[in-house]
Amino acid sequence: MPETKSPLPRQVADAYVDDLIALDPVTGTYLGVKESSSRLPDYSPTGQAALAELARATLAKLDEAERQPGADSDVERRCGRLLRERLTAELAVYDADEHLRAVGNMSTPGHSVRDIFTVTPAQTDEDWAAIAERLRAVPGALAGYRASLQLGLDRKLFAAPRPTATYIQQLTEWTDTDGQGRGWYEDFAAAGPEALRAELDEAAGAATGALVELRDWLRDVYAPAIEGAPNTVGRERYARWSRYFNGTDLDLDEAYAYGWAEFHRILGEMKLEAEKILPGAETPWVALAHLDEHGRHIEGVEEVREWLQGLMDKAIEDLDGTHFELAERVRKVESCIAPPGGAAAPYYTAPSEDFSRPGRTWLPTMGQTRFPVYDLVSTWYHEGVPGHHLQLAQWAHVAEDLSRYQATIGGVSANAEGWALYAERLMDELGYLTNPEERLGYLDAQMMRAARVIVDIGMHLELEIPADSPFHPGERWTPELAQEFFGSHSSRPADFVESELTRYLTIPGQAIGYKLGERAWLLGRENARKRHGDDFDLKAWHMAALSQGSLGLDDLVDELSQL
Repeated sequence: MPETKSPLPRQVADAYVDDLIALDPVTGTYLGVKESSSRLPDYSPTGQAALAELARATLAKLDEAERQPGADSDVERRCGRLLRERLTAELAVYDADEHLRAVGNMSTPGHSVRDIFTVTPAQTDEDWAAIAERLRAVPGALAGYRASLQLGLDRKLFAAPRPTATYIQQLTEWTDTDGQGRGWYEDFAAAGPEALRAELDEAAGAATGALVELRDWLRDVYAPAIEGAPNTVGRERYARWSRYFNGTDLDLDEAYAYGWAEFHRILGEMKLEAEKILPGAETPWVALAHLDEHGRHIEGVEEVREWLQGLMDKAIEDLDGTHFELAERVRKVESCIAPPGGAAAPYYTAPSEDFSRPGRTWLPTMGQTRFPVYDLVSTWYHEGVPGHHLQLAQWAHVAEDLSRYQATIGGVSANAEGWALYAERLMDELGYLTNPEERLGYLDAQMMRAARVIVDIGMHLELEIPADSPFHPGERWTPELAQEFFGSHSSRPADFVESELTRYLTIPGQAIGYKLGERAWLLGRENARKRHGDDFDLKAWHMAALSQGSLGLDDLVDELSQL
Protein backbone atom coordinates (compact mmCIF):
# COMPACT_ATOMS: atom_id res chain seq x y z
CA MET A 1 0.00 0.00 0.00
CA PRO A 2 1.24 3.55 -0.68
CA GLU A 3 2.54 5.47 2.29
CA THR A 4 0.04 7.98 3.71
CA LYS A 5 1.56 11.42 4.18
CA SER A 6 0.86 12.96 7.58
CA PRO A 7 -0.96 16.31 7.47
CA LEU A 8 0.80 19.60 8.14
CA PRO A 9 -0.64 22.31 10.42
CA ARG A 10 -2.58 24.08 7.68
CA GLN A 11 -4.29 20.83 6.72
CA VAL A 12 -5.17 20.15 10.35
CA ALA A 13 -6.57 23.67 10.67
CA ASP A 14 -8.71 23.36 7.56
CA ALA A 15 -10.00 19.95 8.59
CA TYR A 16 -11.03 21.57 11.86
CA VAL A 17 -13.06 24.17 9.93
CA ASP A 18 -14.93 21.40 8.08
CA ASP A 19 -15.66 19.55 11.31
CA LEU A 20 -16.73 22.74 13.06
CA ILE A 21 -19.18 23.65 10.31
CA ALA A 22 -20.81 20.26 10.72
CA LEU A 23 -21.45 21.09 14.39
CA ASP A 24 -22.07 24.81 13.95
CA PRO A 25 -24.09 25.70 10.83
CA VAL A 26 -24.20 29.35 11.93
CA THR A 27 -20.48 29.48 11.23
CA GLY A 28 -21.13 27.65 7.97
CA THR A 29 -23.61 30.32 6.85
CA TYR A 30 -21.22 33.15 7.64
CA LEU A 31 -18.65 31.35 5.47
CA GLY A 32 -21.19 30.94 2.68
CA VAL A 33 -21.72 27.16 2.93
CA LYS A 34 -25.10 26.59 1.30
CA GLU A 35 -25.76 23.30 3.10
CA SER A 36 -25.74 25.15 6.43
CA SER A 37 -28.71 27.37 5.54
CA SER A 38 -31.41 25.06 6.88
CA ARG A 39 -29.89 24.16 10.26
CA LEU A 40 -28.97 25.67 13.63
CA PRO A 41 -26.42 24.55 16.24
CA ASP A 42 -27.04 22.45 19.32
CA TYR A 43 -26.59 24.92 22.17
CA SER A 44 -27.31 22.34 24.87
CA PRO A 45 -24.58 21.09 27.23
CA THR A 46 -24.18 18.07 24.95
CA GLY A 47 -23.67 20.26 21.90
CA GLN A 48 -21.16 22.46 23.71
CA ALA A 49 -19.25 19.38 24.89
CA ALA A 50 -19.00 18.17 21.29
CA LEU A 51 -17.33 21.45 20.30
CA ALA A 52 -14.84 21.09 23.15
CA GLU A 53 -14.05 17.51 22.20
CA LEU A 54 -13.40 18.60 18.62
CA ALA A 55 -10.96 21.25 19.88
CA ARG A 56 -9.09 18.70 22.02
CA ALA A 57 -8.87 16.18 19.19
CA THR A 58 -7.59 18.89 16.85
CA LEU A 59 -4.87 19.92 19.30
CA ALA A 60 -3.69 16.30 19.45
CA LYS A 61 -3.52 16.21 15.64
CA LEU A 62 -1.62 19.50 15.66
CA ASP A 63 0.98 18.03 18.01
CA GLU A 64 1.72 15.37 15.41
CA ALA A 65 1.56 17.78 12.47
CA GLU A 66 4.13 20.12 13.99
CA ARG A 67 6.63 17.26 14.11
CA GLN A 68 6.43 16.68 10.34
CA PRO A 69 9.03 17.85 7.81
CA GLY A 70 8.00 21.24 6.44
CA ALA A 71 6.06 22.25 9.53
CA ASP A 72 8.65 24.91 10.35
CA SER A 73 8.00 26.99 7.20
CA ASP A 74 6.60 30.47 7.84
CA VAL A 75 3.11 29.67 6.53
CA GLU A 76 2.81 26.42 8.48
CA ARG A 77 4.36 27.91 11.62
CA ARG A 78 1.99 30.90 11.69
CA CYS A 79 -1.05 28.75 11.13
CA GLY A 80 -0.09 26.17 13.73
CA ARG A 81 0.69 28.82 16.30
CA LEU A 82 -2.65 30.55 15.74
CA LEU A 83 -4.63 27.30 15.86
CA ARG A 84 -2.98 26.23 19.11
CA GLU A 85 -3.45 29.59 20.78
CA ARG A 86 -7.10 29.91 19.71
CA LEU A 87 -8.18 26.41 20.67
CA THR A 88 -6.35 26.60 23.99
CA ALA A 89 -8.05 29.91 24.81
CA GLU A 90 -11.46 28.55 23.76
CA LEU A 91 -11.04 25.44 25.89
CA ALA A 92 -10.05 27.54 28.91
CA VAL A 93 -13.35 29.41 28.57
CA TYR A 94 -15.29 26.16 28.09
CA ASP A 95 -13.62 24.37 30.99
CA ALA A 96 -14.61 27.29 33.23
CA ASP A 97 -18.26 26.68 32.20
CA GLU A 98 -18.68 30.18 30.83
CA HIS A 99 -21.13 28.81 28.23
CA LEU A 100 -23.51 27.98 31.08
CA ARG A 101 -24.07 31.68 31.84
CA ALA A 102 -24.04 33.22 28.36
CA VAL A 103 -26.60 35.97 28.95
CA GLY A 104 -26.28 39.59 27.89
CA ASN A 105 -27.12 42.25 25.33
CA MET A 106 -25.00 40.69 22.56
CA SER A 107 -23.03 37.59 21.55
CA THR A 108 -25.39 35.04 23.11
CA PRO A 109 -26.87 31.99 21.36
CA GLY A 110 -30.17 33.88 21.31
CA HIS A 111 -28.56 36.68 19.31
CA SER A 112 -26.88 34.20 16.97
CA VAL A 113 -30.17 32.40 16.29
CA ARG A 114 -31.76 35.68 15.21
CA ASP A 115 -28.86 37.45 13.49
CA ILE A 116 -27.93 34.51 11.24
CA PHE A 117 -31.11 35.03 9.24
CA THR A 118 -29.85 38.46 8.13
CA VAL A 119 -27.00 36.80 6.18
CA THR A 120 -28.76 33.57 5.10
CA PRO A 121 -29.20 33.50 1.29
CA ALA A 122 -32.72 34.65 0.39
CA GLN A 123 -32.77 35.12 -3.38
CA THR A 124 -34.62 32.04 -4.67
CA ASP A 125 -37.55 29.82 -3.67
CA GLU A 126 -34.98 27.16 -2.82
CA ASP A 127 -33.26 29.60 -0.48
CA TRP A 128 -36.56 30.39 1.23
CA ALA A 129 -37.38 26.72 1.61
CA ALA A 130 -34.11 26.34 3.53
CA ILE A 131 -35.01 29.42 5.58
CA ALA A 132 -38.36 27.84 6.48
CA GLU A 133 -36.53 24.75 7.69
CA ARG A 134 -34.10 26.90 9.69
CA LEU A 135 -37.05 28.76 11.23
CA ARG A 136 -38.51 25.42 12.30
CA ALA A 137 -35.17 24.69 14.01
CA VAL A 138 -35.35 27.82 16.19
CA PRO A 139 -37.41 26.25 19.02
CA GLY A 140 -34.97 23.34 19.37
CA ALA A 141 -31.91 25.63 19.33
CA LEU A 142 -33.39 27.90 21.99
CA ALA A 143 -34.44 24.91 24.10
CA GLY A 144 -30.83 23.67 24.05
CA TYR A 145 -29.60 27.12 25.04
CA ARG A 146 -32.08 27.21 27.91
CA ALA A 147 -30.88 23.77 29.07
CA SER A 148 -27.34 25.15 29.30
CA LEU A 149 -28.52 28.12 31.35
CA GLN A 150 -30.50 25.80 33.63
CA LEU A 151 -27.37 23.72 34.24
CA GLY A 152 -25.58 26.95 35.09
CA LEU A 153 -28.26 27.73 37.66
CA ASP A 154 -27.94 24.23 39.10
CA ARG A 155 -24.18 24.78 39.48
CA LYS A 156 -24.66 28.32 40.82
CA LEU A 157 -22.84 29.80 37.84
CA PHE A 158 -24.77 33.02 37.39
CA ALA A 159 -24.79 35.62 34.64
CA ALA A 160 -24.69 39.27 35.65
CA PRO A 161 -28.11 40.68 36.62
CA ARG A 162 -27.85 43.94 34.64
CA PRO A 163 -27.14 42.32 31.26
CA THR A 164 -29.83 39.76 32.02
CA ALA A 165 -32.42 42.49 32.48
CA THR A 166 -31.35 44.11 29.21
CA TYR A 167 -31.55 40.77 27.39
CA ILE A 168 -35.11 40.24 28.61
CA GLN A 169 -36.00 43.68 27.23
CA GLN A 170 -34.42 42.78 23.87
CA LEU A 171 -36.35 39.52 23.68
CA THR A 172 -39.55 41.43 24.38
CA GLU A 173 -38.81 43.73 21.44
CA TRP A 174 -37.97 40.80 19.16
CA THR A 175 -41.27 39.10 19.98
CA ASP A 176 -43.40 42.21 19.47
CA THR A 177 -41.77 44.59 17.01
CA ASP A 178 -44.90 46.60 16.24
CA GLY A 179 -46.75 46.56 19.54
CA GLN A 180 -49.38 44.33 17.98
CA GLY A 181 -47.87 40.94 18.79
CA ARG A 182 -45.99 40.54 15.50
CA GLY A 183 -42.41 39.40 16.06
CA TRP A 184 -39.09 39.87 14.28
CA TYR A 185 -39.25 36.43 12.67
CA GLU A 186 -42.67 37.20 11.16
CA ASP A 187 -41.33 40.48 9.80
CA PHE A 188 -38.36 38.67 8.28
CA ALA A 189 -40.45 35.87 6.76
CA ALA A 190 -42.86 38.37 5.17
CA ALA A 191 -40.28 38.99 2.41
CA GLY A 192 -40.50 35.34 1.27
CA PRO A 193 -42.31 34.09 -1.84
CA GLU A 194 -46.09 33.62 -1.84
CA ALA A 195 -45.66 29.98 -2.87
CA LEU A 196 -44.19 29.33 0.58
CA ARG A 197 -46.31 31.84 2.50
CA ALA A 198 -48.21 29.40 4.70
CA GLU A 199 -45.08 27.40 5.49
CA LEU A 200 -43.00 30.48 6.31
CA ASP A 201 -45.71 32.08 8.45
CA GLU A 202 -46.22 28.92 10.47
CA ALA A 203 -42.46 28.46 11.02
CA ALA A 204 -41.95 32.12 11.90
CA GLY A 205 -44.82 31.99 14.38
CA ALA A 206 -43.29 28.95 16.07
CA ALA A 207 -39.91 30.73 16.24
CA THR A 208 -41.50 33.74 17.90
CA GLY A 209 -43.33 31.43 20.30
CA ALA A 210 -39.98 29.93 21.30
CA LEU A 211 -38.59 33.43 21.92
CA VAL A 212 -41.58 34.18 24.14
CA GLU A 213 -40.96 31.00 26.14
CA LEU A 214 -37.28 31.87 26.57
CA ARG A 215 -38.13 35.45 27.58
CA ASP A 216 -40.72 34.31 30.11
CA TRP A 217 -38.35 31.74 31.64
CA LEU A 218 -35.55 34.27 31.90
CA ARG A 219 -37.92 36.80 33.50
CA ASP A 220 -39.79 34.47 35.85
CA VAL A 221 -37.14 31.86 36.74
CA TYR A 222 -33.64 32.92 35.80
CA ALA A 223 -33.63 36.60 36.82
CA PRO A 224 -35.04 35.95 40.32
CA ALA A 225 -32.51 33.13 40.84
CA ILE A 226 -29.51 35.35 40.08
CA GLU A 227 -30.72 38.41 41.97
CA GLY A 228 -27.87 39.81 44.01
CA ALA A 229 -25.14 38.13 41.94
CA PRO A 230 -22.19 40.42 41.03
CA ASN A 231 -22.27 42.30 37.74
CA THR A 232 -18.48 42.11 37.42
CA VAL A 233 -16.31 39.01 36.96
CA GLY A 234 -13.16 39.55 39.07
CA ARG A 235 -9.51 39.20 38.07
CA GLU A 236 -9.40 35.44 37.40
CA ARG A 237 -12.38 35.32 35.04
CA TYR A 238 -11.36 38.59 33.45
CA ALA A 239 -7.85 37.31 32.68
CA ARG A 240 -9.37 34.22 31.01
CA TRP A 241 -11.67 36.28 28.83
CA SER A 242 -8.91 38.77 28.07
CA ARG A 243 -6.75 35.93 26.73
CA TYR A 244 -9.66 34.75 24.58
CA PHE A 245 -10.29 38.16 23.00
CA ASN A 246 -6.71 39.45 22.78
CA GLY A 247 -4.56 36.42 22.13
CA THR A 248 -2.13 37.27 24.90
CA ASP A 249 -1.80 37.15 28.68
CA LEU A 250 -1.90 40.86 29.34
CA ASP A 251 -0.38 42.69 32.25
CA LEU A 252 -3.77 44.11 33.20
CA ASP A 253 -2.38 46.76 35.54
CA GLU A 254 -0.03 48.03 32.82
CA ALA A 255 -2.90 48.07 30.34
CA TYR A 256 -5.04 50.05 32.80
CA ALA A 257 -2.23 52.62 33.20
CA TYR A 258 -1.88 52.83 29.39
CA GLY A 259 -5.59 53.57 29.11
CA TRP A 260 -5.18 56.51 31.47
CA ALA A 261 -2.12 57.79 29.59
CA GLU A 262 -4.12 57.77 26.35
CA PHE A 263 -7.04 59.46 28.10
CA HIS A 264 -4.87 62.44 29.06
CA ARG A 265 -3.19 62.65 25.63
CA ILE A 266 -6.44 62.53 23.68
CA LEU A 267 -8.17 64.99 26.01
CA GLY A 268 -5.46 67.55 25.26
CA GLU A 269 -6.00 67.18 21.50
CA MET A 270 -9.78 67.34 21.91
CA LYS A 271 -9.56 70.66 23.73
CA LEU A 272 -7.60 72.17 20.83
CA GLU A 273 -10.15 71.01 18.24
CA ALA A 274 -13.13 72.04 20.39
CA GLU A 275 -11.79 75.59 20.56
CA LYS A 276 -12.06 75.80 16.75
CA ILE A 277 -15.73 74.84 16.88
CA LEU A 278 -17.03 76.62 19.98
CA PRO A 279 -14.43 79.00 21.45
CA GLY A 280 -14.49 79.00 25.21
CA ALA A 281 -16.38 75.71 25.49
CA GLU A 282 -16.03 74.35 29.02
CA THR A 283 -15.27 70.83 27.75
CA PRO A 284 -14.89 69.20 24.32
CA TRP A 285 -18.24 67.51 24.89
CA VAL A 286 -19.97 70.86 25.15
CA ALA A 287 -18.63 71.56 21.66
CA LEU A 288 -19.85 68.15 20.49
CA ALA A 289 -23.30 68.84 21.98
CA HIS A 290 -23.26 72.07 19.98
CA LEU A 291 -22.60 70.00 16.85
CA ASP A 292 -25.54 67.75 17.69
CA GLU A 293 -27.76 70.77 17.18
CA HIS A 294 -25.85 72.96 14.75
CA GLY A 295 -23.32 70.73 12.98
CA ARG A 296 -23.71 69.02 9.63
CA HIS A 297 -26.38 66.27 9.61
CA ILE A 298 -27.84 63.68 7.28
CA GLU A 299 -31.65 63.56 7.35
CA GLY A 300 -33.38 60.22 6.79
CA VAL A 301 -32.50 56.56 7.30
CA GLU A 302 -32.17 55.67 3.62
CA GLU A 303 -30.29 58.90 3.02
CA VAL A 304 -27.70 58.10 5.70
CA ARG A 305 -27.29 54.58 4.33
CA GLU A 306 -26.57 56.01 0.86
CA TRP A 307 -24.21 58.62 2.30
CA LEU A 308 -22.22 55.98 4.17
CA GLN A 309 -22.01 53.93 0.98
CA GLY A 310 -20.59 56.94 -0.82
CA LEU A 311 -18.06 57.53 1.96
CA MET A 312 -16.72 53.97 1.58
CA ASP A 313 -16.76 54.10 -2.22
CA LYS A 314 -14.68 57.28 -2.18
CA ALA A 315 -12.20 55.81 0.30
CA ILE A 316 -11.69 52.81 -1.98
CA GLU A 317 -11.15 55.03 -5.02
CA ASP A 318 -8.63 57.22 -3.18
CA LEU A 319 -6.68 54.50 -1.36
CA ASP A 320 -6.48 51.77 -3.99
CA GLY A 321 -3.17 52.07 -5.81
CA THR A 322 -1.77 54.62 -3.37
CA HIS A 323 -1.77 53.04 0.07
CA PHE A 324 -3.30 49.64 -0.75
CA GLU A 325 -3.47 47.32 -3.74
CA LEU A 326 -6.98 45.90 -3.83
CA ALA A 327 -8.40 43.02 -5.83
CA GLU A 328 -11.64 43.82 -7.63
CA ARG A 329 -13.76 41.64 -5.36
CA VAL A 330 -12.31 43.30 -2.27
CA ARG A 331 -13.44 46.68 -3.61
CA LYS A 332 -17.13 45.86 -3.06
CA VAL A 333 -18.71 46.65 0.32
CA GLU A 334 -22.36 47.39 1.13
CA SER A 335 -23.83 49.84 3.63
CA CYS A 336 -26.87 48.43 5.49
CA ILE A 337 -29.26 49.44 8.27
CA ALA A 338 -29.13 47.05 11.24
CA PRO A 339 -32.31 45.22 12.32
CA PRO A 340 -33.97 46.75 15.39
CA GLY A 341 -33.62 45.37 18.88
CA GLY A 342 -29.85 44.89 19.03
CA ALA A 343 -26.97 46.73 20.67
CA ALA A 344 -26.35 50.38 19.80
CA ALA A 345 -22.88 50.07 18.24
CA PRO A 346 -22.35 49.84 14.45
CA TYR A 347 -20.76 46.62 13.19
CA TYR A 348 -19.43 44.79 10.13
CA THR A 349 -20.08 41.35 8.65
CA ALA A 350 -17.39 39.80 6.47
CA PRO A 351 -17.99 38.49 2.94
CA SER A 352 -18.68 34.83 2.32
CA GLU A 353 -15.67 32.82 1.24
CA ASP A 354 -16.61 33.05 -2.44
CA PHE A 355 -17.65 36.72 -2.17
CA SER A 356 -21.19 35.90 -3.33
CA ARG A 357 -22.24 37.82 -0.23
CA PRO A 358 -20.16 40.99 0.06
CA GLY A 359 -18.82 42.57 3.19
CA ARG A 360 -21.41 44.78 4.86
CA THR A 361 -21.44 47.58 7.42
CA TRP A 362 -24.49 47.92 9.67
CA LEU A 363 -25.84 51.08 11.29
CA PRO A 364 -28.26 50.68 14.23
CA THR A 365 -30.51 53.72 14.01
CA MET A 366 -31.99 53.36 17.52
CA GLY A 367 -35.13 55.08 16.23
CA GLN A 368 -33.26 58.14 14.93
CA THR A 369 -33.84 59.76 11.56
CA ARG A 370 -31.29 62.59 11.90
CA PHE A 371 -27.60 61.70 12.01
CA PRO A 372 -24.65 64.00 12.86
CA VAL A 373 -21.82 63.60 10.39
CA TYR A 374 -19.09 64.08 13.00
CA ASP A 375 -20.21 60.84 14.65
CA LEU A 376 -20.08 58.79 11.46
CA VAL A 377 -17.00 59.55 9.35
CA SER A 378 -14.23 57.92 11.37
CA THR A 379 -16.65 55.18 12.50
CA TRP A 380 -17.13 54.13 8.88
CA TYR A 381 -13.40 54.29 8.25
CA HIS A 382 -13.28 51.81 11.17
CA GLU A 383 -16.16 49.50 10.16
CA GLY A 384 -15.73 49.73 6.42
CA VAL A 385 -12.76 51.14 4.49
CA PRO A 386 -9.88 50.99 5.29
CA GLY A 387 -10.93 49.22 8.49
CA HIS A 388 -12.67 45.90 9.00
CA HIS A 389 -13.61 45.44 5.38
CA LEU A 390 -10.12 45.73 3.92
CA GLN A 391 -8.68 43.35 6.49
CA LEU A 392 -11.34 40.66 6.55
CA ALA A 393 -12.06 40.76 2.82
CA GLN A 394 -8.32 40.56 2.09
CA TRP A 395 -8.07 37.50 4.34
CA ALA A 396 -10.84 35.87 2.31
CA HIS A 397 -9.11 36.88 -0.92
CA VAL A 398 -5.78 35.26 0.02
CA ALA A 399 -7.27 32.28 1.85
CA GLU A 400 -5.66 29.79 -0.54
CA ASP A 401 -2.22 31.17 0.34
CA LEU A 402 -2.95 30.94 4.06
CA SER A 403 -5.46 28.43 5.28
CA ARG A 404 -9.21 28.53 5.46
CA TYR A 405 -8.91 28.68 9.24
CA GLN A 406 -6.63 31.74 9.30
CA ALA A 407 -8.82 33.60 6.83
CA THR A 408 -12.10 32.97 8.64
CA ILE A 409 -12.87 31.56 12.07
CA GLY A 410 -9.34 31.89 13.49
CA GLY A 411 -9.68 35.63 13.90
CA VAL A 412 -8.51 37.30 17.11
CA SER A 413 -10.74 40.17 18.19
CA ALA A 414 -7.90 42.50 19.24
CA ASN A 415 -6.10 41.97 15.95
CA ALA A 416 -9.16 42.97 13.91
CA GLU A 417 -10.30 45.78 16.20
CA GLY A 418 -6.74 47.03 16.51
CA TRP A 419 -6.44 47.21 12.72
CA ALA A 420 -9.75 49.06 12.46
CA LEU A 421 -8.65 51.65 15.02
CA TYR A 422 -5.30 51.92 13.23
CA ALA A 423 -7.32 52.56 10.05
CA GLU A 424 -9.05 55.53 11.68
CA ARG A 425 -5.68 56.96 12.70
CA LEU A 426 -4.28 56.29 9.23
CA MET A 427 -7.04 58.39 7.65
CA ASP A 428 -6.20 61.18 10.09
CA GLU A 429 -2.52 60.87 9.17
CA LEU A 430 -3.40 61.00 5.46
CA GLY A 431 -5.33 64.25 5.88
CA TYR A 432 -8.90 63.00 5.61
CA LEU A 433 -9.95 64.47 8.96
CA THR A 434 -8.90 68.11 8.68
CA ASN A 435 -12.46 69.39 9.08
CA PRO A 436 -12.73 70.36 12.79
CA GLU A 437 -16.12 68.65 13.17
CA GLU A 438 -14.91 65.38 11.74
CA ARG A 439 -11.59 65.47 13.55
CA LEU A 440 -13.21 66.17 16.90
CA GLY A 441 -15.55 63.27 16.17
CA TYR A 442 -12.54 61.07 15.45
CA LEU A 443 -10.87 62.11 18.70
CA ASP A 444 -14.13 61.47 20.56
CA ALA A 445 -14.12 57.95 19.12
CA GLN A 446 -10.49 57.53 20.19
CA MET A 447 -11.42 58.74 23.67
CA MET A 448 -14.20 56.17 23.81
CA ARG A 449 -11.66 53.39 23.12
CA ALA A 450 -9.30 54.72 25.81
CA ALA A 451 -12.22 54.95 28.24
CA ARG A 452 -13.07 51.34 27.41
CA VAL A 453 -9.66 50.22 28.63
CA ILE A 454 -10.05 52.21 31.83
CA VAL A 455 -13.58 51.19 32.77
CA ASP A 456 -13.57 47.61 31.48
CA ILE A 457 -10.46 46.66 33.44
CA GLY A 458 -11.19 49.07 36.27
CA MET A 459 -14.70 47.94 37.12
CA HIS A 460 -14.17 44.19 36.65
CA LEU A 461 -11.02 44.25 38.81
CA GLU A 462 -12.41 46.97 41.13
CA LEU A 463 -9.22 49.02 40.71
CA GLU A 464 -8.54 52.39 42.26
CA ILE A 465 -9.07 55.54 40.21
CA PRO A 466 -5.69 57.39 40.03
CA ALA A 467 -5.04 60.50 42.07
CA ASP A 468 -4.51 62.62 38.92
CA SER A 469 -7.89 61.64 37.47
CA PRO A 470 -10.42 64.46 36.99
CA PHE A 471 -13.10 61.93 38.03
CA HIS A 472 -13.55 60.55 41.58
CA PRO A 473 -9.79 60.18 42.34
CA GLY A 474 -8.98 57.54 44.93
CA GLU A 475 -12.32 55.73 44.68
CA ARG A 476 -12.80 52.14 43.49
CA TRP A 477 -14.55 51.50 40.21
CA THR A 478 -18.12 50.21 40.15
CA PRO A 479 -20.43 49.77 37.13
CA GLU A 480 -22.32 52.86 38.25
CA LEU A 481 -19.16 54.98 38.34
CA ALA A 482 -18.08 53.48 35.02
CA GLN A 483 -21.33 54.54 33.36
CA GLU A 484 -21.07 58.04 34.81
CA PHE A 485 -17.44 58.37 33.66
CA PHE A 486 -18.20 57.03 30.20
CA GLY A 487 -21.20 59.28 29.80
CA SER A 488 -19.32 62.42 30.87
CA HIS A 489 -16.40 61.69 28.50
CA SER A 490 -18.35 60.78 25.39
CA SER A 491 -20.66 62.50 22.93
CA ARG A 492 -22.84 59.40 22.75
CA PRO A 493 -26.46 59.61 23.93
CA ALA A 494 -27.54 58.04 27.19
CA ASP A 495 -29.04 54.92 25.60
CA PHE A 496 -25.78 54.25 23.76
CA VAL A 497 -23.72 54.69 26.94
CA GLU A 498 -26.00 52.33 28.83
CA SER A 499 -25.80 49.77 26.02
CA GLU A 500 -22.01 50.04 25.98
CA LEU A 501 -21.63 49.48 29.72
CA THR A 502 -23.97 46.50 29.53
CA ARG A 503 -21.84 45.19 26.68
CA TYR A 504 -18.70 45.37 28.85
CA LEU A 505 -20.48 43.44 31.58
CA THR A 506 -21.61 40.89 28.98
CA ILE A 507 -18.27 40.25 27.27
CA PRO A 508 -15.45 41.28 29.64
CA GLY A 509 -12.03 41.76 28.09
CA GLN A 510 -13.23 42.38 24.53
CA ALA A 511 -13.54 46.16 24.61
CA ILE A 512 -9.89 46.72 25.60
CA GLY A 513 -8.64 45.10 22.40
CA TYR A 514 -9.32 48.17 20.24
CA LYS A 515 -6.74 50.41 21.89
CA LEU A 516 -4.30 47.63 22.81
CA GLY A 517 -4.57 46.19 19.33
CA GLU A 518 -3.96 49.60 17.78
CA ARG A 519 -0.86 49.94 19.95
CA ALA A 520 0.42 46.62 18.57
CA TRP A 521 -0.20 47.65 14.95
CA LEU A 522 1.50 51.01 15.43
CA LEU A 523 4.52 49.45 17.13
CA GLY A 524 4.84 46.83 14.39
CA ARG A 525 4.74 49.55 11.72
CA GLU A 526 7.30 51.67 13.54
CA ASN A 527 9.66 48.72 13.93
CA ALA A 528 9.33 47.86 10.23
CA ARG A 529 9.94 51.49 9.28
CA LYS A 530 13.14 51.57 11.37
CA ARG A 531 14.25 48.26 9.87
CA HIS A 532 13.88 49.46 6.27
CA GLY A 533 14.82 53.10 6.74
CA ASP A 534 14.28 55.20 3.62
CA ASP A 535 13.25 52.08 1.69
CA PHE A 536 10.12 51.55 3.81
CA ASP A 537 7.09 51.21 1.52
CA LEU A 538 3.84 51.80 3.41
CA LYS A 539 1.63 50.33 0.67
CA ALA A 540 3.72 47.17 0.49
CA TRP A 541 3.71 46.91 4.28
CA HIS A 542 -0.06 47.32 4.43
CA MET A 543 -0.67 44.56 1.91
CA ALA A 544 1.83 42.18 3.50
CA ALA A 545 0.32 42.86 6.93
CA LEU A 546 -3.23 42.29 5.68
CA SER A 547 -2.23 39.10 3.86
CA GLN A 548 -0.68 37.21 6.77
CA GLY A 549 -3.98 36.25 8.39
CA SER A 550 -4.93 36.63 12.01
CA LEU A 551 -2.51 36.59 14.93
CA GLY A 552 -2.89 37.15 18.64
CA LEU A 553 -1.19 40.17 20.16
CA ASP A 554 1.51 37.83 21.49
CA ASP A 555 2.74 37.33 17.95
CA LEU A 556 1.40 40.30 15.99
CA VAL A 557 4.14 42.82 16.81
CA ASP A 558 6.93 40.35 16.01
CA GLU A 559 5.44 39.42 12.64
CA LEU A 560 4.60 43.01 11.64
CA SER A 561 8.10 44.16 12.58
CA GLN A 562 9.66 41.68 10.15
CA LEU A 563 7.61 42.71 7.10
